[in-house]
Amino acid sequence: METIEARFETLDDRFKACRGDDRVERLHTGCRWAEGPAYFPAGRFLVWSDIPNDRMLRWDEMTGAVGPFRQPAGYTNGHTVDREGRLVSCEQGNRRVTRTEHDGSVTVIADRWEGRRLNSPNDVVVRSDGSIWFTDPSYGIDTDYEGHRAESEIGACHVYRVDPATGKVRTVAEDFVRPNGLAFSTDESTLYVVDTRSNHIRAFGVNEDGTLSGGQVLASCDSGVFDGIRVDTAGRIWAAAGDGVHCFDPDGTLIGKIHIPETVSNLCFGGLKRNQLFITATASVYTILLTVNGATRPS
Repeated sequence: METIEARFETLDDRFKACRGDDRVERLHTGCRWAEGPAYFPAGRFLVWSDIPNDRMLRWDEMTGAVGPFRQPAGYTNGHTVDREGRLVSCEQGNRRVTRTEHDGSVTVIADRWEGRRLNSPNDVVVRSDGSIWFTDPSYGIDTDYEGHRAESEIGACHVYRVDPATGKVRTVAEDFVRPNGLAFSTDESTLYVVDTRSNHIRAFGVNEDGTLSGGQVLASCDSGVFDGIRVDTAGRIWAAAGDGVHCFDPDGTLIGKIHIPETVSNLCFGGLKRNQLFITATASVYTILLTVNGATRPS
């Protein structure tokens, strides 16, 4: 396994608690654009997308082996794991959000809004109440590179919520240019959403009825563009960026970075203690063991 020096850049004393291995491991390379890592603790494996090659790959933690998980894969992008340990995926090519059941069958969660086809769902999170939240930019229909070129039936790019009881799809934010990565705060009272075209992270208050309020800009990117984001147990926001992974205090201060030699697209916490950071970056997947732990859903 190839390793490189771990380059932590401390920009604020609050980042000093965020340390880890002195080496970053590269688990795999050879993708065209690696995205959407999701870790399954029960099986101790990682799944991610290689979008332009229309495939999903799987890394086995016990053996270190990498192999195909699904191909064709509907040009999947972002993934998450729901409360029952099932894979929830954004399929850019099929313009839908799906769930892979324990028996391997695929259930369509959302493919339309008000009768019109979605653009190309990009990233997804599941709240502790079972509601599914996803972003729907147009990257999968803009060209044939990450999906199938097509006209948008909606004419805009929104953030959506799927009701856990009724399955109804409704918009929760309609003032985005290209919504992308999203993550809840540790207590789920705040939803953070990236807008890659505006190149910032916005913070919304989550209301009891599942609507959002606020939406102020929390942080802007100083290298490349933001993409996927995750939150740790201390509420810090970890964001994919052009020069690596950026770490923000909950107040929006950029406190530090982990530099990666490729443009980072997404990340997730995994491992048995959720203190292993998995990073998808251009052609490769990296990992590093940290002194922080990824947030879990409130019980």
